[in-house]
Amino acid sequence: MVEPDQPSTARMIDFWLGGAHHYPVDVAAARAFEQAYGPCAPVFRALRAFLRRAVRAIAATGVDSFLVFGAGVPTMGNVHEAAPDATVLYSDVDPVTIRLGQRVLAGSDRAGYGFGDATDIGTVDPVLLHRFVPGWGRRPVGVVFLGLAAFLDDETLARTLDELYVAAAPGSQLAIDFDTEELAGHPEALALMGPEFRMRPPAAFGPLLGRWEPTADGIVPISRWRPEGGAEDVPEAFYGAVAVRSAG
Repeated sequence: MVEPDQPSTARMIDFWLGGAHHYPVDVAAARAFEQAYGPCAPVFRALRAFLRRAVRAIAATGVDSFLVFGAGVPTMGNVHEAAPDATVLYSDVDPVTIRLGQRVLAGSDRAGYGFGDATDIGTVDPVLLHRFVPGWGRRPVGVVFLGLAAFLDDETLARTLDELYVAAAPGSQLAIDFDTEELAGHPEALALMGPEFRMRPPAAFGPLLGRWEPTADGIVPISRWRPEGGAEDVPEAFYGAVAVRSAG
């Protein structure tokens, strides 16, 4: 693979998580963001820990296949590692990230990686969907939608989540997170996120889920969602939930 000349958020996160799938351009961008915000590794470790807890909770209900949007680099405790008995289809829209993910998963028969735009479920390769998420639309699956809500306006986000609700079978579960307005206190870091980045007050999160019904855990700061041990001491920049597609 030719070394990229532009940083990738997915590879920056891999750097913050202590992974090995990033390049100098990503490290430079990560350090520039930290100059404007502060240490990011604890925040992204908390996000990855939330992903693991959410995936394990979904798998514990009997769900054995997952469709992941905006997947980034599929390592450092990602979905197939959190639920080793499940099959997983990772998807992204960035071709460099997709190629990297395919290389990482080349030896796996339980996890695959392909193109997939969360805002258009029809873009997911049906062959990959059939292989790694068998029974999509007919039996419950896990849908992972982390790190995406902040880059969709309210209308697009609500429509996307409703389309996923219709496409998924009853009993399917959605793991999702939202960015709060915490980053507004760091204007230089906020500027680095670009014009598409959207922060929201916690009161806005529930209505955006539409027909997806949060579990009894609610929509809470990620460190407080079924914490294992004490809650992590990180800024309440992200809220998370697992929500269920009802039988109706």
